[in-house]
Amino acid sequence: MKILVMNQVPYRKIQYHLGIDHEQHDVTYVCGPVGDAQLPAGLRCERLLIDPALDLTEQVIARTSRADGFEQVLALSESGILGAHRIREHLGVPGPSLAQLEKVRDKVAMKQALVEAGVRHPRFVAAPPACGPLPWTGRTVVKPRQGASSEGVSIHPTAREALAFYRALPDPGEYQLEEYVEGELFHADGLVSDGTVLELVVSRYIGKPVDFAHGAPVGSSQLPFEERYHAFVARAVAALGIEQGCLHLEFFETAEGELVFLEVANRLGGGGIVDSHLRHTGVHLPSHEIAVRLGFERPEPAAPSGRHHGFLIFPGHQLAPGARTVVSIPEHLREHPCVDRLHLLEQSEGAAPVPGAISYQEWEVPVFIEASHPDPAVVAGFLTECARAVTVTELPAHELPADEPAGAGEPRVLEGAAA
Repeated sequence: MKILVMNQVPYRKIQYHLGIDHEQHDVTYVCGPVGDAQLPAGLRCERLLIDPALDLTEQVIARTSRADGFEQVLALSESGILGAHRIREHLGVPGPSLAQLEKVRDKVAMKQALVEAGVRHPRFVAAPPACGPLPWTGRTVVKPRQGASSEGVSIHPTAREALAFYRALPDPGEYQLEEYVEGELFHADGLVSDGTVLELVVSRYIGKPVDFAHGAPVGSSQLPFEERYHAFVARAVAALGIEQGCLHLEFFETAEGELVFLEVANRLGGGGIVDSHLRHTGVHLPSHEIAVRLGFERPEPAAPSGRHHGFLIFPGHQLAPGARTVVSIPEHLREHPCVDRLHLLEQSEGAAPVPGAISYQEWEVPVFIEASHPDPAVVAGFLTECARAVTVTELPAHELPADEPAGAGEPRVLEGAAA
């Protein structure tokens, strides 16, 4: 099979070689300089190098044709889903329709599909009238219709204030408004094949992604199987017509026990989801998604750990340019039996996160904690305590201690007792 891969997710997260036999198939990776550098040495493949400053889709269309013989276009990044549809049309390669893709990419099309299916979701308005109030009065969220990682999301105390903010945006048509839902936030991650949800694991958030975007830590811990969560996810997937690929669905549970859909992505979840899912279930989600999307046999799962897993991330995107971080972790947390891995960026100029760029990758944040325990309540409690007790202090570059080395760009990884 001849496969065109849109290499937009860090290779170390997907590890395409685990899902595609590169000796058997002809694989071409579309990537910029960073993605090209991440490809493993000796990997049998072709490269279509693009300029990251220019439109990726237009570059691929300009440099490929149906005569190239591509049989599949693989795009596992949320930002590449719609572009991949245009490329498939250009190459004559089958794939999901644009209307289907918009249901998992556009927040308005997404919720409109749920209206018809009767799945509870926040009330929303795509294009409010030039004058007049919203249908609700309380806390209100303004978010990009096609955003990800909570970038550009803002929460306002009242609907009136949110509406004023929305109307002042330079491009309000790219945003939507929705009512704020009070409740605990969860994420469900798994695989969809022929419209059926497989390998689903539900986790409860510690903190929220929208708060992470504004500088607070975020994480999650896995929960035991609960039928009503799985049934709710299955209903949403059916309503949205998701047929294949990975699933990352977020939902609330209110104080009254009502489940409320927030949003969904038809791709891998970020942060520590791939590794925690693998350890808990034995299923490497990227490899299984590749198999489902390309029509291969799914790999045999590894042995599950018998533990519930979780992770916690401290953001680095709000640091000032050139700033350094000093991390303080109480000793009892460092030595806690829940600790699987503790990732710390070296306190050196070369390892500073990129200011302004929201990242959930363990090699791009000041602190990334992976934890597990047979009892899900224990790992949740441990990560919650870490969120309160671990501190990341910004240190200007000129205050670097004289005896501290500079130049290392890789994280220092401390292995815990449960690794």
